[in-house]
Amino acid sequence: MLKRGMSKTEIEKEISTKGEFVQVDYLNSFLKEDLPTDIRKFAMVKVAEIYERKMMFGEAAKIYNNLSLISIPFAEKIKCHVKEAELYIKGGYFREADYATQKAMNQANNSEKNDIMFNIKQFYRKQGETYEKEIRRSNAVRMYEKLLELSTTETEKNQIKEKLLDLYQKLGKFREYNALKGLKNN
Repeated sequence: MLKRGMSKTEIEKEISTKGEFVQVDYLNSFLKEDLPTDIRKFAMVKVAEIYERKMMFGEAAKIYNNLSLISIPFAEKIKCHVKEAELYIKGGYFREADYATQKAMNQANNSEKNDIMFNIKQFYRKQGETYEKEIRRSNAVRMYEKLLELSTTETEKNQIKEKLLDLYQKLGKFREYNALKGLKNN
């Protein structure tokens, strides 16, 4: 059992022999205690990692939001919100991903804002490609449509439109195909 005063290595050693859901239970019980901030963050990250492996993206994202609340440096807060947005994107929660992105942008300066938007677009692109490989075309369409909204350059938009046209055709979404084809030619 985990006790207050344990080091990170002791916590790792204690939970390493347990199954993932038992680890989550131990860590959540441990988090209810009055812990030093670094140990609390460590335990929260461990729980979030388990949730992410189990594809419980919404729960993992909530933990990263809570991590941002107890983080002091702005860079750490931004990192937590970007990770939160990534997890929401993986889970298909676009509204929550937008909100997490906005929270990260509010903490950032101009150069950091560009990095954040680049990373967010990469998350959408990567998830869309993953869905394409898994032949989950409807989900891929959702990712690329969102990515099209976020795109700023014509080259970027044209690449995404090409992918969307192909997916629309494969899905038999001819109305969307023709609408996008008309936009592309104009």
